[in-house]
Amino acid sequence: MKRMNKNVMIDLLEQGQVSIPVVFLDYYDALGIHEKDMMLLLHLHREIQQGRAFPTPEHLARKMSLTVSHCQEGLGRLMKRGVLALEKKEDDGIMFEMYSLRPFYEKILYYLESEQTNLEVNQSGELYQLFENEFSRPLSPMESETIGVWIDQDHYSMEMIKAALKEAVISGKLNLRYIDRILYEWKRSGIKTPEQAHAHSESFRQNKRAEPAGAKKTSEPYPTYNWLESD
Repeated sequence: MKRMNKNVMIDLLEQGQVSIPVVFLDYYDALGIHEKDMMLLLHLHREIQQGRAFPTPEHLARKMSLTVSHCQEGLGRLMKRGVLALEKKEDDGIMFEMYSLRPFYEKILYYLESEQTNLEVNQSGELYQLFENEFSRPLSPMESETIGVWIDQDHYSMEMIKAALKEAVISGKLNLRYIDRILYEWKRSGIKTPEQAHAHSESFRQNKRAEPAGAKKTSEPYPTYNWLESD
Protein backbone atom coordinates (compact mmCIF):
# COMPACT_ATOMS: atom_id res chain seq x y z
CA MET A 1 0.00 0.00 0.00
CA LYS A 2 1.33 3.39 -0.97
CA ARG A 3 2.09 5.61 2.00
CA MET A 4 0.44 9.02 2.21
CA ASN A 5 2.72 11.93 1.50
CA LYS A 6 3.91 13.57 4.71
CA ASN A 7 3.00 17.06 3.52
CA VAL A 8 -0.51 15.92 2.62
CA MET A 9 -0.98 14.48 6.11
CA ILE A 10 0.21 17.72 7.70
CA ASP A 11 -2.15 19.74 5.50
CA LEU A 12 -5.06 17.56 6.65
CA LEU A 13 -4.14 17.98 10.31
CA GLU A 14 -3.77 21.73 9.94
CA GLN A 15 -7.37 22.01 8.78
CA GLY A 16 -8.24 21.84 12.45
CA GLN A 17 -11.29 20.48 14.22
CA VAL A 18 -14.94 21.41 14.37
CA SER A 19 -16.61 21.94 17.73
CA ILE A 20 -20.20 20.69 17.79
CA PRO A 21 -22.42 21.77 20.72
CA VAL A 22 -23.80 18.73 22.52
CA VAL A 23 -27.28 20.28 22.57
CA PHE A 24 -27.33 20.02 18.76
CA LEU A 25 -27.25 16.25 19.00
CA ASP A 26 -29.43 16.01 22.10
CA TYR A 27 -32.42 18.04 20.93
CA TYR A 28 -32.67 18.04 17.13
CA ASP A 29 -35.08 15.10 17.24
CA ALA A 30 -37.27 16.87 19.83
CA LEU A 31 -37.46 19.83 17.42
CA GLY A 32 -38.63 17.55 14.62
CA ILE A 33 -35.48 17.78 12.50
CA HIS A 34 -34.74 14.77 10.28
CA GLU A 35 -31.26 13.22 10.34
CA LYS A 36 -30.45 14.35 6.78
CA ASP A 37 -31.40 17.93 7.58
CA MET A 38 -29.44 17.73 10.83
CA MET A 39 -26.36 16.62 8.91
CA LEU A 40 -26.89 19.59 6.62
CA LEU A 41 -27.03 21.85 9.68
CA LEU A 42 -23.79 20.37 10.98
CA HIS A 43 -22.07 21.07 7.66
CA LEU A 44 -23.39 24.64 7.76
CA HIS A 45 -22.10 24.95 11.31
CA ARG A 46 -18.68 23.82 10.14
CA GLU A 47 -18.65 26.21 7.19
CA ILE A 48 -19.65 29.15 9.39
CA GLN A 49 -16.95 28.26 11.94
CA GLN A 50 -14.37 28.21 9.18
CA GLY A 51 -15.39 31.60 7.83
CA ARG A 52 -17.61 30.48 4.95
CA ALA A 53 -20.99 31.74 6.10
CA PHE A 54 -22.78 31.40 2.76
CA PRO A 55 -21.81 28.06 1.20
CA THR A 56 -23.65 27.20 -1.99
CA PRO A 57 -25.75 24.04 -2.38
CA GLU A 58 -23.11 22.84 -4.84
CA HIS A 59 -20.38 23.24 -2.23
CA LEU A 60 -22.45 21.44 0.42
CA ALA A 61 -23.34 18.62 -1.97
CA ARG A 62 -19.65 17.92 -2.55
CA LYS A 63 -19.26 17.33 1.20
CA MET A 64 -22.31 15.09 1.51
CA SER A 65 -24.02 12.15 -0.14
CA LEU A 66 -26.88 14.44 -1.20
CA THR A 67 -27.46 15.92 -4.62
CA VAL A 68 -27.44 19.67 -5.22
CA SER A 69 -31.24 19.71 -5.50
CA HIS A 70 -31.56 17.77 -2.22
CA CYS A 71 -29.30 20.32 -0.51
CA GLN A 72 -31.43 23.15 -1.90
CA GLU A 73 -34.60 21.47 -0.65
CA GLY A 74 -33.01 20.80 2.74
CA LEU A 75 -31.98 24.43 3.16
CA GLY A 76 -35.52 25.48 2.29
CA ARG A 77 -37.01 23.08 4.86
CA LEU A 78 -34.69 24.33 7.58
CA MET A 79 -35.64 27.95 6.90
CA LYS A 80 -39.36 27.12 6.80
CA ARG A 81 -39.00 25.25 10.09
CA GLY A 82 -37.42 28.35 11.59
CA VAL A 83 -34.07 26.85 12.55
CA LEU A 84 -32.02 28.53 9.83
CA ALA A 85 -31.99 32.17 8.75
CA LEU A 86 -30.52 34.04 5.83
CA GLU A 87 -29.18 37.40 6.99
CA LYS A 88 -27.89 40.41 5.09
CA LYS A 89 -24.72 42.05 6.37
CA GLU A 90 -22.65 45.03 5.33
CA ASP A 91 -18.88 45.32 5.45
CA ASP A 92 -17.12 48.43 4.16
CA GLY A 93 -20.19 49.38 2.16
CA ILE A 94 -20.46 45.95 0.55
CA MET A 95 -23.68 44.00 1.14
CA PHE A 96 -23.50 40.23 1.45
CA GLU A 97 -25.66 37.35 2.66
CA MET A 98 -24.84 34.72 5.25
CA TYR A 99 -26.54 31.81 6.96
CA SER A 100 -27.23 32.05 10.68
CA LEU A 101 -27.95 29.21 13.09
CA ARG A 102 -29.17 31.63 15.75
CA PRO A 103 -32.83 30.54 15.25
CA PHE A 104 -31.71 26.96 15.97
CA TYR A 105 -30.08 28.05 19.22
CA GLU A 106 -33.18 30.02 20.18
CA LYS A 107 -35.47 27.06 19.54
CA ILE A 108 -33.27 24.80 21.67
CA LEU A 109 -33.30 27.40 24.46
CA TYR A 110 -37.08 27.78 24.24
CA TYR A 111 -37.49 24.00 24.35
CA LEU A 112 -35.25 23.71 27.42
CA GLU A 113 -37.11 26.54 29.17
CA SER A 114 -40.45 24.88 28.40
CA GLU A 115 -39.17 21.58 29.75
CA GLN A 116 -37.97 23.29 32.93
CA THR A 117 -41.30 25.09 33.34
CA ASN A 118 -43.24 21.86 32.91
CA LEU A 119 -40.96 20.14 35.42
CA GLU A 120 -41.43 22.93 37.97
CA VAL A 121 -45.20 22.87 37.50
CA ASN A 122 -45.28 19.11 38.04
CA GLN A 123 -43.02 19.35 41.08
CA SER A 124 -45.10 22.19 42.50
CA GLY A 125 -48.28 20.14 42.11
CA GLU A 126 -46.62 17.18 43.82
CA LEU A 127 -45.49 19.45 46.67
CA TYR A 128 -49.02 20.74 47.34
CA GLN A 129 -50.31 17.17 47.21
CA LEU A 130 -47.65 16.10 49.71
CA PHE A 131 -48.74 18.79 52.17
CA GLU A 132 -52.39 17.76 51.82
CA ASN A 133 -51.47 14.13 52.42
CA GLU A 134 -49.54 14.98 55.58
CA PHE A 135 -52.23 17.39 56.82
CA SER A 136 -54.95 14.84 55.92
CA ARG A 137 -57.06 17.64 54.47
CA PRO A 138 -57.11 20.09 51.55
CA LEU A 139 -54.96 23.18 51.95
CA SER A 140 -56.71 26.47 52.57
CA PRO A 141 -56.21 29.30 50.05
CA MET A 142 -53.96 31.10 52.55
CA GLU A 143 -51.85 27.97 53.09
CA SER A 144 -51.48 27.48 49.35
CA GLU A 145 -50.44 31.11 49.00
CA THR A 146 -47.84 30.71 51.77
CA ILE A 147 -46.26 27.75 49.99
CA GLY A 148 -46.25 29.77 46.79
CA VAL A 149 -44.41 32.59 48.57
CA TRP A 150 -41.77 30.14 49.78
CA ILE A 151 -41.14 29.08 46.19
CA ASP A 152 -41.51 32.34 44.25
CA GLN A 153 -40.36 35.02 46.71
CA ASP A 154 -38.23 33.31 49.34
CA HIS A 155 -36.72 31.02 46.69
CA TYR A 156 -36.66 27.95 48.91
CA SER A 157 -36.07 24.82 46.87
CA MET A 158 -38.71 22.10 46.64
CA GLU A 159 -36.31 19.73 48.37
CA MET A 160 -35.79 22.03 51.36
CA ILE A 161 -39.53 22.63 51.73
CA LYS A 162 -40.12 18.87 51.74
CA ALA A 163 -37.35 18.45 54.32
CA ALA A 164 -38.93 21.12 56.55
CA LEU A 165 -42.31 19.40 56.24
CA LYS A 166 -40.69 16.11 57.25
CA GLU A 167 -39.12 17.81 60.27
CA ALA A 168 -42.51 19.20 61.27
CA VAL A 169 -44.06 15.73 60.95
CA ILE A 170 -41.36 14.26 63.20
CA SER A 171 -41.90 17.07 65.70
CA GLY A 172 -45.67 16.58 65.62
CA LYS A 173 -46.23 20.24 64.77
CA LEU A 174 -48.03 20.30 61.46
CA ASN A 175 -48.61 23.97 60.80
CA LEU A 176 -47.11 26.31 58.24
CA ARG A 177 -45.89 28.82 60.81
CA TYR A 178 -43.66 26.16 62.35
CA ILE A 179 -42.43 25.04 58.92
CA ASP A 180 -41.77 28.64 57.92
CA ARG A 181 -39.62 29.08 61.02
CA ILE A 182 -37.66 25.92 60.19
CA LEU A 183 -36.93 27.20 56.70
CA TYR A 184 -35.92 30.61 58.05
CA GLU A 185 -33.55 29.09 60.64
CA TRP A 186 -31.98 26.78 58.06
CA LYS A 187 -31.38 29.69 55.72
CA ARG A 188 -29.91 31.79 58.54
CA SER A 189 -27.62 28.91 59.53
CA GLY A 190 -26.39 28.39 55.98
CA ILE A 191 -28.09 25.01 55.60
CA LYS A 192 -28.73 24.55 51.89
CA THR A 193 -29.39 20.86 51.29
CA PRO A 194 -31.74 18.25 52.80
CA GLU A 195 -28.65 16.25 53.78
CA GLN A 196 -27.28 19.16 55.81
CA ALA A 197 -30.69 19.73 57.39
CA HIS A 198 -30.98 16.05 58.34
CA ALA A 199 -27.48 16.01 59.84
CA HIS A 200 -28.24 19.18 61.80
CA SER A 201 -31.46 17.74 63.23
CA GLU A 202 -29.89 14.39 64.06
CA SER A 203 -27.03 16.11 65.85
CA PHE A 204 -29.49 18.03 68.00
CA ARG A 205 -31.49 14.90 68.83
CA GLN A 206 -28.36 13.01 69.82
CA ASN A 207 -27.32 15.86 72.11
CA LYS A 208 -30.75 15.82 73.72
CA ARG A 209 -30.56 12.07 74.35
CA ALA A 210 -27.15 12.51 75.95
CA GLU A 211 -28.43 14.96 78.60
CA PRO A 212 -27.55 14.09 82.25
CA ALA A 213 -29.92 11.81 84.13
CA GLY A 214 -31.05 14.67 86.36
CA ALA A 215 -32.12 16.79 83.43
CA LYS A 216 -35.79 17.43 82.84
CA LYS A 217 -37.39 14.52 81.02
CA THR A 218 -39.62 14.85 78.04
CA SER A 219 -42.54 12.64 77.19
CA GLU A 220 -41.48 12.50 73.55
CA PRO A 221 -39.42 9.37 72.72
CA TYR A 222 -37.49 11.34 70.08
CA PRO A 223 -37.00 14.93 71.23
CA THR A 224 -36.89 17.45 68.44
CA TYR A 225 -35.57 20.95 68.08
CA ASN A 226 -38.05 23.68 68.98
CA TRP A 227 -37.48 25.96 66.00
CA LEU A 228 -40.01 28.51 67.25
CA GLU A 229 -37.97 29.16 70.38
CA SER A 230 -34.65 29.46 68.54
CA ASP A 231 -32.68 32.64 69.12
